[in-house]
Amino acid sequence: MAEDLFPHLKWEQLLAATQETLYMTALSGVATFVLGIALGLALFLTARGGLFHNRAVYSLISLVVNIFRSIPFIILIVLLIPFTKAMVGTILGANAALPALIVGAAPFYARLVEIALREVDKGVIEATRSMGARLSTLIFRVLLPESSPALVSGITVTLIALVSYSAMAGVIGAGGLGNLAYLEGFQRNHSDVTLVATVTILLIVFIIQLCGDVITSLLDKR
Repeated sequence: MAEDLFPHLKWEQLLAATQETLYMTALSGVATFVLGIALGLALFLTARGGLFHNRAVYSLISLVVNIFRSIPFIILIVLLIPFTKAMVGTILGANAALPALIVGAAPFYARLVEIALREVDKGVIEATRSMGARLSTLIFRVLLPESSPALVSGITVTLIALVSYSAMAGVIGAGGLGNLAYLEGFQRNHSDVTLVATVTILLIVFIIQLCGDVITSLLDKR
């Protein structure tokens, strides 16, 4: 029955492409989360009214974040080809997509982190500071826990963006479902392959969104 509906689809290719997409999304997602938290904290702490207010540092970090956040992803991949080749040794395959995915998504998530931290009750922050708490205590016991629902919501949006980025990267040889849809589907005029690859991407997105919503609701104390 499946062979009749999808005559050109090779299920082992679909499985391999799905695994590559999940691999790219997971690894770049972890790196994006860590870098985004670090950049977001730096922006929050050096902003006006922050603990380490420094206009020059804030402006520099903000400029870098804005630049990389604004570059269209397909152009960013091309710009990072020399860097990618130096790091990975190739510009093809799932690993070659990781630098562009991380550089493209981390600044985006950093802004969401900064916004989330700004929503933390300033009274709680001041109370913690008045008790002589160290910076590490303030960050890991107050700022991150209090903003955790927004942080999870933000990384959910970012992971969904990473799925779409990985699909774009697949068009130029990064592998995954985007590569399957383009090479085996579009270029060979196999619409069934394109359809199944697209539906699989949508399923991944729906699962990510569902998991993010559930975790956010569990963390939200309001």
